[in-house]
Amino acid sequence: MALSVPKAPGVAQMLKDGARMYSGLEEAVYRNISACKEFAQTMRSAYGPNGMNKMIINHIEKQFVTSDAGTIMRELDVEHPAAKLIVMASQMQDAEVGDGTNFVVVLAGALLEASEDLLRLGITTAEIADGYEKALEKSLEILPKLVSHKIEDYRNVEKVKDVLRTSIMSKQYGQEDFINDLVSKACVSILPDEGTFNVDNIRICKILGSGLLKSEVVRGMVFKRFVEGDVTFAEKAKIVIFSCPVDIIQTETKGTVLIKSADELLNFSSGEESLLENQIKAIAETGVKVVVSGGKVGDMALHFLNKYGLMAVRLNSKFDLRRLSRSVNATVLPRITTPSQEELGYCDKVCIEELGDTTIVAFRNEGKDSRIATVVIRGATDNFMDDIERAVDDGVNNFKCLTRDGRYLPGAGATEIELATQLSAYADTLPGLEQYAVRKFANALEVFPKALAENSGINGTDIVNQLYLAHTSEAGKTIGFDIEAEKAATIDTTKAKIFDLYQAKFWGLKYAVGAATTILKVDQIIMAKRAGGPKPRQAAGSDDES
Repeated sequence: MALSVPKAPGVAQMLKDGARMYSGLEEAVYRNISACKEFAQTMRSAYGPNGMNKMIINHIEKQFVTSDAGTIMRELDVEHPAAKLIVMASQMQDAEVGDGTNFVVVLAGALLEASEDLLRLGITTAEIADGYEKALEKSLEILPKLVSHKIEDYRNVEKVKDVLRTSIMSKQYGQEDFINDLVSKACVSILPDEGTFNVDNIRICKILGSGLLKSEVVRGMVFKRFVEGDVTFAEKAKIVIFSCPVDIIQTETKGTVLIKSADELLNFSSGEESLLENQIKAIAETGVKVVVSGGKVGDMALHFLNKYGLMAVRLNSKFDLRRLSRSVNATVLPRITTPSQEELGYCDKVCIEELGDTTIVAFRNEGKDSRIATVVIRGATDNFMDDIERAVDDGVNNFKCLTRDGRYLPGAGATEIELATQLSAYADTLPGLEQYAVRKFANALEVFPKALAENSGINGTDIVNQLYLAHTSEAGKTIGFDIEAEKAATIDTTKAKIFDLYQAKFWGLKYAVGAATTILKVDQIIMAKRAGGPKPRQAAGSDDES
């Protein structure tokens, strides 16, 4: 008879062998807090214009050098369950606003760090979470009163430039004016008269070579491809777009053709040819100058396209076909038929251009009805262009938000210190234990001006003291940290035009507090045994035998 070994009483009895469980303050709460603190510390040094770059090598050994929090988190593949919650909050911020991902991580980390001191004093996690919720409520009540700038007319490029500059500056300090110019022009040029602005309508095409200052905005689409035929230029062109290959049509069903003589064979081949020629001739007669295909262009079809002077462009991506159809206002046709005038698109100029050693096909629309703009980015390395792309992306997302809500708050840490000042005063009015949590919330907000200062090589405590001093008066609400000064100094953000998006702060505070309170309310971590299965294959030449 087999000897059965009884399991230890408690949770271990319920779960399979190999399951792990951590409970209580020491094992669960402090563990979670220290993991999130470490994670936030990593992100904190990448905060602001002078933030340090991180070199990330992801699971498929692709290398990234960036200070963009969204990219770092996406490629890090965070495993710890509590840190994962902060990453999720940050991803929500990215989906909602498109900027301020680092703000969420740094604030959530600072709140959890502050809560550790309170827990050691004997305050319960529920009281801390309640205090944080109250502080958040008060903060969201104060925020609208701090608005220092508002944009009503977002078709005015100069006004848009003033507010987009800060978000681009945080990614590309020193290049912000040039990139800001590109983004503002691109966004304003395709803004629809009614309806909402769509971020997807700003395309980015990265072409290696030259320098950033050779980048430009093209109204229309740019593709890194070569034309199929001999015609390389078309002006004031009607365009037809097919999602199928332009070639001799294959029949749906298989059939057998019995050919008895040489004449029949000749007639059979010429019948196919004349059918294709008639189709292309009919397309040319509608006034079409450019044929865009979603599949291959056959040799025979190419011959007839050249014969009738049509330009042929092949695009492999169905998404590119859709965007191009939106850009030139055409309908994508699923099979080769003669298009009606309503199904045709129009483009001012379709041409081949050479940038460095890359050939591009440009569909340019100079008129008012251009619905898509492409930012052509030039640069010496792929990594550099990727970083510029992220800066452009942030600028475009900011523009999307300002078309919905044009309110802006003072930047450079001014908003955070003003919130901290008012929350400290609010904490004194609270009777219960929550006042400690609210005061810690106010202290946690100091982390932003501190991070900006420390990343610029200046003592963070000096800056925070100077900012608190400035914010005691009514006129000092817009005073922030001067990043360009040699030593600790403050600056009036409205005069320096350093503005933060109201939406980014509003949602950032919500998501950060949500993540921090969720993590604090966890008192047990139960981990099931990992699913079995073969171990992943080791890389070639690996000496990992374990």
